[in-house]
Amino acid sequence: MYVMTTATAPRPASARAPVWARRAAHAIAWCAVPSGLWRIAMASGVHVGYSDQVLRDVFDIPGWGIAYVVGLSVLTELAALFPLLLVSDRWRPLLPRVLTPLAWTASGALVLVALWQLVVAFTVESQTYMSSGTAQTVWTLAFAPLFAIPALMTAVTWSYAKRHQGALRP
Repeated sequence: MYVMTTATAPRPASARAPVWARRAAHAIAWCAVPSGLWRIAMASGVHVGYSDQVLRDVFDIPGWGIAYVVGLSVLTELAALFPLLLVSDRWRPLLPRVLTPLAWTASGALVLVALWQLVVAFTVESQTYMSSGTAQTVWTLAFAPLFAIPALMTAVTWSYAKRHQGALRP
């Protein structure tokens, strides 16, 4: 005879992610693309507003700096794909008990990183490396979308946590 307990009971299917959450998760992935392309252009030797001396002395390009900026671009894009797990209906290997705290931690970290980047962006030293106002404008346009990510990630995380509230309770 089969006795169903809370341990053996099937988990209720969670609601599908709302359209706005799906769009926000995809927007996060797209927000990381411009800065990644800018970094890859820098690593490839395209003039992005830094003098050759600044590229050599500050960024070690050519040299190990190329691996750093390309690796940073790849890691940034991979991290930007994480929110797609929160809205996916097909891929659910992680339990909401694991994924929800991880997503909230990522949201908090993104807010702190964004605040820190604002401080860095407005320091005198970071602005003196660029060779022209046009280069600064291009840099700003490439990196500005990253500042939308913390708010978008928090919204997607909130949606995920709300949809899986029952699965989070012991």
